[in-house]
Amino acid sequence: MLLKAILVCLLIFIVFNLFRALPIMLKGKSDIPMSRYLGRRVFFSVIVFALLLIAIATGVIEPNPRPY
Repeated sequence: MLLKAILVCLLIFIVFNLFRALPIMLKGKSDIPMSRYLGRRVFFSVIVFALLLIAIATGVIEPNPRPY
């Protein structure tokens, strides 16, 4: 259950960083580069993907055997 909560928090943080980059992209002028937020988003997406793979490999979460 803790793993699922961590994954949800990371996904929320990914979306938050995406929306933080939006005003910078629209305005075009900012002291903070847009790549800072987009880089964080990509980094945390890789972490989420790795956590999912590790959790499936160790049996903490089970994938759906019949997805249809």
